[in-house]
Amino acid sequence: MHARVDPESLTAEPQPPKWRRTALMLAVPLLLVAGGLWLWLTSGASVSTDNAYVQQDKVAISSDVTGRVIAVGPSESQKVKRGDILIRIAPRPFEIALAQAEANVAAARLQAAELQSGTTGKSADVAGKRDQLAFTAQELERQKLLFKQGFTTRARVQAVEFAHAKAKSELASALADEASARAAANGAGSGTHPLVLAAMATRDKAAFELSRTTIRAPADGIASQTSKVLPGQVLLSGIPTMSLVLSDRRWVEANFKETDLENMRVGQRATVTLDAYPKAPIVGRIESIGAGTGSEFSVLPAQNATGNWVKVVQRVPVRIALPSNTSVPLIAGLSATVTVETPE
Repeated sequence: MHARVDPESLTAEPQPPKWRRTALMLAVPLLLVAGGLWLWLTSGASVSTDNAYVQQDKVAISSDVTGRVIAVGPSESQKVKRGDILIRIAPRPFEIALAQAEANVAAARLQAAELQSGTTGKSADVAGKRDQLAFTAQELERQKLLFKQGFTTRARVQAVEFAHAKAKSELASALADEASARAAANGAGSGTHPLVLAAMATRDKAAFELSRTTIRAPADGIASQTSKVLPGQVLLSGIPTMSLVLSDRRWVEANFKETDLENMRVGQRATVTLDAYPKAPIVGRIESIGAGTGSEFSVLPAQNATGNWVKVVQRVPVRIALPSNTSVPLIAGLSATVTVETPE
């Protein structure tokens, strides 16, 4: 048997009003039109790229001298101030070299003094030769007068002439020796003799190398790659070791397409959004626009003069200056998205 249902007990399901259905049907095209209008109005007002990275100045720390490391100051990622000690090199070999250089300076001064005293002896020798020449000249005149009077022989006159010529030659030789001695001793009295200057230069170099056994931070920054330097190892002169990331200036290098540069100018506002901190955008300004594309400064520039040539949109580096007081830490190499406002 089937139970009978009273038709009046059934209530009809309420139907939505017709105006609501119409509104829903019109909302979709209206939203599409509004979105297109917004894109049309804002098109060309900004350009954006996600090919951007945080950059910082980095200094490769190297030694001016070759020596063995006895201590390393900072640890990895430690902040350092300008003048802080980074590396100490064993100073003893350089102290010995400085002492040897000081001894060489003293020996050079002694040698210069001996040369100076030698000029005095040469001058006395010249004076004696001049007196001898004057005496032979007078004797020659006297012998010639006696020869005219018949009181001497020709042989005696010739002997005096020979003595006079010899005195002239000896005086010339003495003058040459004196000039040579004076040239060798030039500056000996005032401390500017070449031997002394050379020894002093060697001493100054030794003192400079001794001072370079302590390597200090050239600027404020963060020490990095400190594990490359360990006590006991030998540092070679000029070979980079640890790095110092300078903290006084940071920027973002954004590589924009060449087609985005038409309305881009230095000084325009740029919004930087770091991938690591997407909720904390940073407002900066365009500091400079690169003088060449990235391919122009690559190690192996692309050669376009070939038969199979494909045009590729080039990228131009644009430097974005950042404020010094940012709310997020700026780590070198972080990826970012940069949007530049480029009003027409």
